[in-house]
Amino acid sequence: MNKFTPNEIELTKYLFFTGKGGVGKTSTACATAMILADQGKRIMLVSTDPASNLQDVFNTNLNNKGVRINEVPNLVVANFNPEDAAREYKESVVGPYRGKLPEVVIKNMEEQLSGSCTVEIAAFNEFSNFITDEKVQKEFDHVIFDTAPTGHTLRMLQLPSAWSNFISESTHGASCLGQLAGLESRKEVYKNAVKTLADKSMTTLILISRPEVAPLKEAERASKELQDIGVNNQILVINGVLKNADDDLSIDISNKQQKSLKDMPEYLRGLETFEIPLRPYNITGLENLRAFLKEDNIKYNDEKLTVSEIPKLKTVVDDLYNSNKKVIFTMGKGGVGKTTIAATIALGLADRGKKVHLTTTDPAAHLKFVLDENYGITLSSIDEKKELEKYKEEVLSKARETMSEQDIEYVEEDLRSPCTQEIAVFRAFAEIVERSENEVVVIDTAPTGHTLLLLDSTQSYHKEIQRSQGDIPESVKKLLPKLRNADETEVIIVTLAETTPVYEAMRLEEDLKRAGINSKWWVINSSLYATNTTNNILRAKASNEVVWINKVNEISNGSFALIEWKSEEIKGEKLLDLLN
Repeated sequence: MNKFTPNEIELTKYLFFTGKGGVGKTSTACATAMILADQGKRIMLVSTDPASNLQDVFNTNLNNKGVRINEVPNLVVANFNPEDAAREYKESVVGPYRGKLPEVVIKNMEEQLSGSCTVEIAAFNEFSNFITDEKVQKEFDHVIFDTAPTGHTLRMLQLPSAWSNFISESTHGASCLGQLAGLESRKEVYKNAVKTLADKSMTTLILISRPEVAPLKEAERASKELQDIGVNNQILVINGVLKNADDDLSIDISNKQQKSLKDMPEYLRGLETFEIPLRPYNITGLENLRAFLKEDNIKYNDEKLTVSEIPKLKTVVDDLYNSNKKVIFTMGKGGVGKTTIAATIALGLADRGKKVHLTTTDPAAHLKFVLDENYGITLSSIDEKKELEKYKEEVLSKARETMSEQDIEYVEEDLRSPCTQEIAVFRAFAEIVERSENEVVVIDTAPTGHTLLLLDSTQSYHKEIQRSQGDIPESVKKLLPKLRNADETEVIIVTLAETTPVYEAMRLEEDLKRAGINSKWWVINSSLYATNTTNNILRAKASNEVVWINKVNEISNGSFALIEWKSEEIKGEKLLDLLN
């Protein structure tokens, strides 16, 4: 693989950076913008990432219109918070109905418009402004976007039925329905924006990944979704490749990375691929930004830990045991190690004499965590695809009874949203929890607060309006109150000691609070700080974890545990090693 050097690649007018949270989208987009601006190109950099730290990166107060960076004369940076935009957008849709419809209906509408899909639509509003603005086209050589819209969002905007009365008149309780309501006036703008995105001569999609299994799978999914709707001009950038391995830990990490790259999804192999070496610093300040695509710039962070002793996972398990929790979720973004933590907690509780049932959506979980029945653990694995298909068919069969073909097309697209998968899987979880009244149930991959509120508000809505499409089973109805009971239920938030995973975990926690669900413990997984590496790059990187360990300590009021980075696949009895 060649190094990613923007000035040696044929660049189009619009550059979109996309990828899983925490892979380095913002860093790569900013560094690309800086390099091109330093060469005399007129650059507009636009970020719509809710976890963006652009203000820190450029050490400048930014807004959603664009601010010139004094030290980089050719660079204008715009940073807007899509969650604020989503709130404004939600109110523009719901506002006209306040006082005219029952409160339960208003509550349902608000929750329908509270999910990630609505945030994406609000973000796309901003994308569209920049893509279709003639002044921006004339003024800048390149417009760079940090965070591209997903294929799901773009497909929805292309559907003719998305503009029908169906949106404002119907609900099937499936997922993020209704997020396009009120966008009729933007129809032409969106059409032009989607057309520009699919134009190879105008737009390049830059997929950012890390040399790890989960981010590469996510890159494959994004690539396929966007190719499906005509966005074919794609390149792949692998960020964080360790180039210098000289101690046991660095050799282990390098071997693991090379195996992930060797086993890269076939679909990605056809893309032109570049790499960025693992950098040992947080990408803030112009000096680090300029160095990011060029050199290591090794610096050690001298921030000190704010805790004298870091708790181990054993402390978390002890607390779950002593407080007699019945339902335990591990929650966090993909790739942070939820499945391993869930299995370790289950084993830890069983070791203390609890009867435990562990369930997961990891298709390989029953192979990975083959635990002897002497441990007292029963296992189940939920097939996400099967549950999703079952749920989709249930909703569509009811929809076909009353809806036109055009509206069915919209429902089918809506059912592709992330919320739908969560709800389908959650129904399967609900059944497992219901039939496991007499044992502790540990569940890997929890539903978000939005999903729970959506189920709850739709349930209330159905009672009042007497609609029954996408019925909510009794098991789910019973489970919602149980999840809100802090004496019975605990959500363990799993993260890494890095910028984006911590910010995303904070958003998950806010989401749970909205839904009234208790979350006391955080677990920081795969920490380099907890190792004794002598490798220069890894030591510097470990020192930069301190700021995020301190942040998690502050957010969790000291209720967190730290687990060191492990090279081998942890399974069976070895899981118990993670407790200490």
